[in-house]
Amino acid sequence: MKNIAIFASGAGSNAQKIIDHLKGNPAIRVAAIVSNKPDAGVLLIAEAENIPSYIIDKEAFLRGDYYVKLMQELEIDLIVLAGFLWKVPANLVQAFPDKIINIHPALLPKYGGKGMYGHFVHEAVIAAGEPESGITIHFVNEKYDDGATILQEKCTITPADTPESLAKKVQALEHKWFPVIVERLLT
Repeated sequence: MKNIAIFASGAGSNAQKIIDHLKGNPAIRVAAIVSNKPDAGVLLIAEAENIPSYIIDKEAFLRGDYYVKLMQELEIDLIVLAGFLWKVPANLVQAFPDKIINIHPALLPKYGGKGMYGHFVHEAVIAAGEPESGITIHFVNEKYDDGATILQEKCTITPADTPESLAKKVQALEHKWFPVIVERLLT
């Protein structure tokens, strides 16, 4: 049995898609949902799906090895960042080399880095007049949005697109591809 931990800060739509997708695979299970926000919607998903959840203490996360030990105790094979807005500390990255992945709502290396998430990304892409955007699923290293690319998928931007309409196109790609890639990395 392969175990994944999903780290998320928001509503958890990608987490839900991953959970639903993996219900068809008896060899992989979501063993934990971890959030840095006690009111995050992803915690309601964890409760509804009967998945243990953990609220991150910022000091312990950034300065210590509690979360490294927790992931090891839970026998986590892959950590999946699904809308998790904090930078992963070096000790966790080093303890799980090439075992932490993230999804970014743009075609990296463009529009990545600190502060580039959600609507900020889509606004920047539209303002720059880009002809396309998309998603990048990548391994996590010690820098923001810098790890090796696993998959990029694109969508066309039309003159009528707004940051909101682009967000919907990008989210459709996230929901389609992220669960598939998570499963592929573990099989």
